[in-house]
Amino acid sequence: MDANDAALDRYKPRGLTRVLRALGASLRGLVGAFRDEAAFRQELAFAAVVIPLGLWLGRSGVERAVLIAPVLLILIVELVNSAIEATVDRIGFERHALAGLAKDIGSAAVLMSFVLLTAVWLLVLLGR
Repeated sequence: MDANDAALDRYKPRGLTRVLRALGASLRGLVGAFRDEAAFRQELAFAAVVIPLGLWLGRSGVERAVLIAPVLLILIVELVNSAIEATVDRIGFERHALAGLAKDIGSAAVLMSFVLLTAVWLLVLLGR
């Protein structure tokens, strides 16, 4: 058996144990992002303002959901971007075109989520 087979044969919890371990990993990820990523903290503060505003400005449940969803997407994309940056940094700190490109693409994804937020809010609020 080679190393690949051993990795496939490792114990994988199931059921409630798997869910609880996944929840623990998720919570560690959120705490780590909050502790180590200034951009995540800034976007969380932004969400703390914009989500209540979306709840207040939305006229229906659907409008409220449509106004809030892009804010949550920003947080999700920032978490993925932070994971990409951490992985690239783990590989090495020396400058490399592909490492820079990976980080830039992650940053562009965050930017696009802000563009989506702006478009959705304009379409919903100005379309009345």
